[in-house]
Amino acid sequence: MPRILVVSAGPSPYSGTEAVGEHVAARLTEAEWQVEHLRVRALPPAALLGADGSDPVVGRAMEEVSGADGIVLATPVYKASFSGLLKVFLDLLPECGFVGKVVLPLATGGSAAHVLAVDYALRPVVQSLGARHTVQSYFLLERHLGRSNGSLRMSPESTDLLDSVLEQFREALIMAAGRGTPGAGPRP
Repeated sequence: MPRILVVSAGPSPYSGTEAVGEHVAARLTEAEWQVEHLRVRALPPAALLGADGSDPVVGRAMEEVSGADGIVLATPVYKASFSGLLKVFLDLLPECGFVGKVVLPLATGGSAAHVLAVDYALRPVVQSLGARHTVQSYFLLERHLGRSNGSLRMSPESTDLLDSVLEQFREALIMAAGRGTPGAGPRP
């Protein structure tokens, strides 16, 4: 069974990005896959900003990335790029931190004008980390997101498109596992 790590880089527990990360983790868990949700904002700030991999909490986060077959990166888009919080986290990873992994980049933002930020800013970083396969990214407009009783509410259009992207991610993980690629297959 593939192990999936959802990494959300929203700045607050109430952000749309955080809710999207929770939603994606829940949807992938429904498929009976092993899913963990790493909230970058919860890592110790001094260790994160100081790139202190010896910090036990940061070290565990790096181990979660290393042990995952699939990575979902959920980030808000600010000033035409992914969040600095995610950038600081990705900078902690070794040069080949995503080798053998399937990666799904997701972003939230206030304007469709920032849609290409994922492909022009985040995708090159993911590729430089050696991702085996990067699934088509998806951008969710904040106006299509909301919370009700602690749960994410999405417009039907966004829900359908996100479901389609998640299915592509699942298929890519299954294909990677079938090829027996180290780091991309099922764990005993």
